[in-house]
Amino acid sequence: MPSLIDTRPFPPVPASFNLARHVLARGAGLGDKTALVTLHPDRDEAVSYAALIAMVRGFGSLLLGLGLVPGDRVLLRLANGPAFPVAFLGAIAVGLVPVASAAGLTGGEITRLAALADPRLVVADQGVALPDHPAPVLLADLAAWARQPPAPWHMGGADREGYIVFTSGSSGTPLAVSHAHRAILARETLHRGWEGVGPEDRLAHAGALNWTYTLGTGLLDPWTVGATALITPPGTLPAALPALLARSGATILAAVPGVFRQLLRAGLPPLPALRHALSAGEGLAPSLRLDWQRQTGTDIHEALGMTELSTYISGSPDRPAPLGSSGHVQPGRLIACLDAAGQPVPRGMPGELAVSTADPGFMRGYLHQPPPKGPWFRTGDLARIEASGAVTHLGRKDDLITAGGYRISAPEVEAAFHDLPGLTALAATEVEVTPGTRIIALFYEADGPIAEAALHQRAEIALARWKQPRHYQHVTALPRSANGKLLRRALAALFMRPSP
Repeated sequence: MPSLIDTRPFPPVPASFNLARHVLARGAGLGDKTALVTLHPDRDEAVSYAALIAMVRGFGSLLLGLGLVPGDRVLLRLANGPAFPVAFLGAIAVGLVPVASAAGLTGGEITRLAALADPRLVVADQGVALPDHPAPVLLADLAAWARQPPAPWHMGGADREGYIVFTSGSSGTPLAVSHAHRAILARETLHRGWEGVGPEDRLAHAGALNWTYTLGTGLLDPWTVGATALITPPGTLPAALPALLARSGATILAAVPGVFRQLLRAGLPPLPALRHALSAGEGLAPSLRLDWQRQTGTDIHEALGMTELSTYISGSPDRPAPLGSSGHVQPGRLIACLDAAGQPVPRGMPGELAVSTADPGFMRGYLHQPPPKGPWFRTGDLARIEASGAVTHLGRKDDLITAGGYRISAPEVEAAFHDLPGLTALAATEVEVTPGTRIIALFYEADGPIAEAALHQRAEIALARWKQPRHYQHVTALPRSANGKLLRRALAALFMRPSP
């Protein structure tokens, strides 16, 4: 049986559509129901659906009054807070194109990204680094935006440019990803196929709002179904999250695996409202999922995705993933595992995951690059589709380690150590010990160094000889992005040769 799974038909795509109108359609009838809560350590800042929609449409009027026209791009330089989603949806509401960016970028970094997107306007919070770009700057002012008259929804083709986000790409060079208004329609398949979110939920997300995981799962999806979104302000430490979650009555928690690990280390108070948790951004270790289940009595449902499409493989409350797998293909998706020639491999064989370019959630393309061609987009993820249809993620193609002439999956090496007592996070990579000599090194977080004999013993039990690390190194913290994702390419710089 070939490793091709087709769960179509895709959701219908209307001829005339607006992403922001679609997201807020249900909220238009909810009035004073809380749409958004910012969880501060000493208080909650709540925004109703009526207030949210007034600010979104008022901001759209302000932008049109400044002379912007549909299709113009607006660069967002906003920290975690209500202004970010208001500006994002307000621009889309009137046919403009918001460009999401991380507030923590330096002036040089955001200047390079602005050159890619070429915005007509920059909307910024005080103190956030601005690009060296001729576009004028508008400071965020929610009260002023709410006083503007409501702008009419700009309706048009669902394929037109809706928003832009950035991804590092396989080379590490940032790429500007253009998404269409239709992208929001594809997310309806994951409301049940992954998130299990409904109108009575209070969904908390611990990530930065510019990240598509947070933006989609943390804001757009709850609002599409009429639920309440919970976010944290800049500078919120993981150690503060347990108290915030308990106070807020969160029913769903979304985060990266590193946040779940830190929450377990900090100790969690009773969370009687919590139904389940969601994980994405990097692989979820089976041992971490089990530890969470034991301590909270709830499950973590993992999803596999990418900036170019959002998630497409996941576990869910209705269909939990078999332990060790990422879950099943979401409804409405067409995927396959391909060989080097672009043909689906048999089930049970590893291959490169590919998604259909006809998926309504698939990007329009990268700015300043030719549009994707052909029926498949190769994701760079290696996976195996089992006979049951469950998908086991084997890591990124660029996570492969070359040592001793063998090609080895870094996640496979890491999996051998996940449940070792005292170890809280780890990452494997290859390092060059002498010119031309490369070995496997395992970097790990723990309260203190773990006896190397115990590490060697675990490797000998769980891994073939050629897969065993030759170097173990304790680090205070593994290198991670602002969104908590492991920066595997930065590991080699931490390598310290053992003393002779």
